[in-house]
Amino acid sequence: MKQLLKVFFDENRVSNIIRFVSPVVLVLIFFLFISSSPGFCGTQIKKAKSIHIIPIKGEVGPAMAAFVKRAVLQAKNENAKIIIFEIDTFGGRVDSALEIVDTLLTVDKNVSVSYVKSKAISAGALIALASGSLYMKKGTTIGDCAPISYSKDGVQEMGEKFQSPLRAKFRALAKRNGFPQVLAESMVSKEKEIIQVVKGKTFHYFEKEAFNEFSKDKKAEYKSLKTIVKKGELLTMDDAEAKDLSFSKASIVDLNQLFDFLKIDKNDANLIEQTWSETIAGYLIAITPILMMIGLAGIYLEFKSPGFGIPGTIGVICLVLALSSQYMTGLANYTELLIILAGIILLAVEIFVLPGFGIAGIVGILLIFSGMVLTFQDFTLPNPEMPWELDIFIHNIISVLAICTFSMLLSILAFRYLLPYIPIAGKGPFLNTTLKNSHADSYESMQINIGDTGIALSLLRPSGKADFNGNRVDVISEAEYINKGEIVKVIELTKSKIIVEKKEA
Repeated sequence: MKQLLKVFFDENRVSNIIRFVSPVVLVLIFFLFISSSPGFCGTQIKKAKSIHIIPIKGEVGPAMAAFVKRAVLQAKNENAKIIIFEIDTFGGRVDSALEIVDTLLTVDKNVSVSYVKSKAISAGALIALASGSLYMKKGTTIGDCAPISYSKDGVQEMGEKFQSPLRAKFRALAKRNGFPQVLAESMVSKEKEIIQVVKGKTFHYFEKEAFNEFSKDKKAEYKSLKTIVKKGELLTMDDAEAKDLSFSKASIVDLNQLFDFLKIDKNDANLIEQTWSETIAGYLIAITPILMMIGLAGIYLEFKSPGFGIPGTIGVICLVLALSSQYMTGLANYTELLIILAGIILLAVEIFVLPGFGIAGIVGILLIFSGMVLTFQDFTLPNPEMPWELDIFIHNIISVLAICTFSMLLSILAFRYLLPYIPIAGKGPFLNTTLKNSHADSYESMQINIGDTGIALSLLRPSGKADFNGNRVDVISEAEYINKGEIVKVIELTKSKIIVEKKEA
């Protein structure tokens, strides 16, 4: 135990760990500090206004969800009387869309207004129905929210297991905001035929099969009009149809006309836009797998070559960029970042302190792998009630495995074709030595014997160079890494190897 503690707390080894881990910690703290500082993810409004416009445009994803959450919080903090969500999207990730919907539901329905500027398709339709009222620009469309997946066979519509919870969400939003419930559900599933009937002067909508099961007396109360959604089709409406079917309150020309409908002064409206940090985070999210791949490859190269040089610096920067973008968009929090940091520390301990490859290294790799998977999602384990989370979870595991595989390949290619041509990369396992100090003598002619002592001329991890009586030879450390300048002792000689250990003082 005493020997183990001595090895573990050896000053040189601890300094190696600190040297390797400290840049990761410092850069990570820097990004977390600026990302949580005032003005980094928010904007300072000189004069608070009562009308706030929040654009929801482009692909629905984690970056958009984070922006909408921040923008709604800003609007609520400024006591907004009306929050207009300006929608222009073909949709995107289901989990991000549901997160945006949950954010919109925190706003009083008398305050929130959805304005379809161009299109609200798929996840965009789900978001549009989350507001208390809906207005559509002339010529725009809304609907078609069937969950789909991409496979080798192309786009595939997902089954009832995925459609059921989405229908429930559409039904709940329609009930909350006064939209026709069965029509809202028909945006998700196309198995049922929806008909329009009239009772007195009021229009009603039923599934045809359910209407046919009514008694004759109850059927007689209604006058059948027409089929709105045919079986095998999804409901998609233009602005006029959405108004006729009681979704949209009006078809308008532009925002100015919307202000007139809402009886508000356009000069009291404030457009909340993405900050530069949110824009950058959105771009980084798209290339996070590439950043992680380069980051892991850089750190691996640093492990394999002494000194903290270009590969380690690039690796740390790429990893921190990837993790900070996940943090800023809400996919990762301090927990995931600490898990990855703990994994890096354990891996450094395994490499710089403990000989061989054991528990510390395995646990470190598992922590880094788990932390990376968690940074790609906003949940820990998939919720059975949200089946798409299992697909996301599996996809993330495969993605991280692919990242690790390609990072290893990238590091091998860098070893072979890149690092040998970087003069400031430091000494490493390259074929770039000369014959200046080479000898054709045998160990016997050099008079090297078991028990002789010498000086390590390089870091022995575990192989390297040592000097014995003026002879520069290749040696191998038996059970530990030995720093340059340490006194070593020969403990074994073979035909091709000199085995040494650190000589105790």
